[in-house]
Amino acid sequence: MSSAYDPLMLPLAGFARSGAILQGAFPLADLARLRAQSVFEAADTAAHFDATGSERFDATGHPQIWLHISGSCRLTMECQRCLRPAGIDLAFERDFRFVANEALAAVEDEESEEDVLVFERQFNLRDLVEDELLMAIPLVPMHPSCPDTPRFSVADADFDAAAQEQINPFAVLAGLKRAPSSE
Repeated sequence: MSSAYDPLMLPLAGFARSGAILQGAFPLADLARLRAQSVFEAADTAAHFDATGSERFDATGHPQIWLHISGSCRLTMECQRCLRPAGIDLAFERDFRFVANEALAAVEDEESEEDVLVFERQFNLRDLVEDELLMAIPLVPMHPSCPDTPRFSVADADFDAAAQEQINPFAVLAGLKRAPSSE
């Protein structure tokens, strides 16, 4: 079942009860924290997402609101090996269960395999997609195979020449010791 829901003000309870599906994309221009990680932003760059709501019953028969969400984006980041722009694919897929308050979320998040969030009547799906994509960024973004072979040496000809021209301070002292004194 697909319906017209606003991802910026998603009515979680109704979305979950109806088992609705929401698909879409957010332009990278609207995701400031994610955009800050990119070294180049193409006009058509977007974060794509799929969200499915469901209502499941716990062992006591109480309904629980669930959200299954997946997302993807391709960012241009600086390769940490060759220091050139690299297209990095980001993706995530998660299940979220919603609870009544922050205290309950903190306790249940430690005990459960799924992620637990606090229920909000009007939920901002864009913020959740951006958070998950930020967590999907690799610690060290790199090309699978760099287009240019990176230089792994730091030799500097001017530095080496200056080191060779440097006078040994002990040679100067040795020269003073050999010189006849004029007393």
